[in-house]
Amino acid sequence: MAFNDRNMFRGNSNSNFGAPREMHKTTCSDCKVETEVPFKPDPERPVYCRECLPNHRAPRESRY
Repeated sequence: MAFNDRNMFRGNSNSNFGAPREMHKTTCSDCKVETEVPFKPDPERPVYCRECLPNHRAPRESRY
């Protein structure tokens, strides 16, 4: 693997040196469906499922 391999830190299943990511069960703050996230949720902050998350992200500006 090249030193500057961009995929090394992208959250791919192979990027964590073979260790599986620890997932935490939580409830989506919007649709109330049970979901899993790869971080320990903070009770003070909302957590969204994959379907609801794009509704809460700021649009990315063009990089070019």
